[in-house]
Amino acid sequence: MKITFLGATREVTGSNYLVEGAGKRFLVDCGLHQGSMEEELLNDKPFDFDVKSIDFMLLTHAHIDHSGRIPKLYKDGYSNPIYATKATCDLCTIMLPDSGHIQETETQYKNKKRKRQGLKTMVEPLYTAKDAEDCMQLFVPEKYDELIDVASGITIRFNDAGHMLGSSMIEVWITEDGRQQKIVFSGDIGNNDIPLLASPTMIDSADYLIMESTYGNRLHVRNDEKASIFLNVVSETITNGGTVVIPSFAVGRTQEILYEINKIKEHHLNDEKFMKEYELLMSVPVYVDSPLAISATEVFKKNMDLFSDEIKEFIERGDNPLEFPGLKFTRTVEESKALNESDEPCIIISSSGMCDVGRIKHHLKHNIWNPKSTILFVGYQAPGTLGRRIVDGAKKVKILGEEFSVNARVEYIEGFSGHADQNGLVNYVCGFHEKMPKRIFLIHGEIDSQEALEQKIKEQAGDIPISIPKYGEQYTLDDKIEVVQKYDNPTNKDIDKIELINKMQQLESELEEMKHSLKEDIRLSSSSDEDMVKLNNKVNELRKQIIQIMNK
Repeated sequence: MKITFLGATREVTGSNYLVEGAGKRFLVDCGLHQGSMEEELLNDKPFDFDVKSIDFMLLTHAHIDHSGRIPKLYKDGYSNPIYATKATCDLCTIMLPDSGHIQETETQYKNKKRKRQGLKTMVEPLYTAKDAEDCMQLFVPEKYDELIDVASGITIRFNDAGHMLGSSMIEVWITEDGRQQKIVFSGDIGNNDIPLLASPTMIDSADYLIMESTYGNRLHVRNDEKASIFLNVVSETITNGGTVVIPSFAVGRTQEILYEINKIKEHHLNDEKFMKEYELLMSVPVYVDSPLAISATEVFKKNMDLFSDEIKEFIERGDNPLEFPGLKFTRTVEESKALNESDEPCIIISSSGMCDVGRIKHHLKHNIWNPKSTILFVGYQAPGTLGRRIVDGAKKVKILGEEFSVNARVEYIEGFSGHADQNGLVNYVCGFHEKMPKRIFLIHGEIDSQEALEQKIKEQAGDIPISIPKYGEQYTLDDKIEVVQKYDNPTNKDIDKIELINKMQQLESELEEMKHSLKEDIRLSSSSDEDMVKLNNKVNELRKQIIQIMNK
């Protein structure tokens, strides 16, 4: 049995793994790379494997960093089954066409620029919304907890991962040469206190474990604390006359936040200060500005049998956990624009969660400069994304081609994340009490997070061999583990060009900052001759650097 790691290696996005065993070749996940330029360039590269040689595919869940390249796989000639849970299939029917629409829209924008530049060659989208709609015919919906024989010698089972609606960790039994081995793909492991979902399934045995490590070096705030923090941030912002902008993944986090807002008062009925803040919260409109989030909420309503026991009790009492007074959905572009034309204090929940695409950019543009407003992050921000730059404390950011000062309050409540923290991940490993894995492979995490988690697992779960794969590494899973570099990272040959682009972007930012500074000095008549000499020297130095870059 062999496994080749082709995504989410020492990074969080682009999950893609090729497994070979029992005479078959199959994929687990096929996600989009998001964030840095290097990662996004991987999306356009051809698949390393022969698409038509893949016998079937297993999908852990619907998030785009796990499913987002399936339409490209289909477009390139893949036509075999894709096994996933029913809820994952339901969500993919709206998420993948939405992703295709984004690909088309971004391509149209790029081609307009190319035409204005006099270029004749136009670029094509990674895939279209139609490609995404067509690929859905390959999906095979399955239930949790059932053994499924997908091929001779290969049996699988989906288990609830508690990460998002329909998310799964997948057990795979492969029998070859008269020997059976079991490999477990954790998918994304959920928080134990995600309000809408059941807790992640604990699996008690495995030969090999492929495990996510997103928050391998972090601990989340407890559930009761995150609710209080959320309410405090919102009430202070609304009191100041500002807007709370929540960049939220359209599927999962949005629904959980809606539920938290609706239920937040249950444990604080005797807390006068808390109830005043809650009443203030309930007096302002909460806008969900994402057509995808609206459709996803409808999918949630159709799959409420997967919710936690607590939510099921609410449903039986006739309470809809996803609705409350003040909740408003905006469907059209005109309704979305109107939100930024009003001075009314409000809460805007809009995708994308990492701020790189979608309507959220327009809401940031109208609020990030305003000290009265708050940008409230509730999910992981990948390196290289606009969201990550804001969370990391950038003083200025460029949004839709325009530079803005970050004057708004910026908050990050990790407790709303759908990923288990370090304790949750270690507890998951310790749950293999019947048979500990012979080896653990850490994927879907930044390297510092993975190294911290590796150390913690060895401290608390025993000295289990742990590997942190690199892109393109192939492991032969046998009594003796063998590893070879099967494929090179396709961006390696472009690394010099990428570094040049990064340098040019940095110089562009410095020049922009100097230009604004000089304009301010002129307006205030505050520059001395000495200041002007220093500024002129700096401009000349930047000019030399630009010439050096262009001559490479």
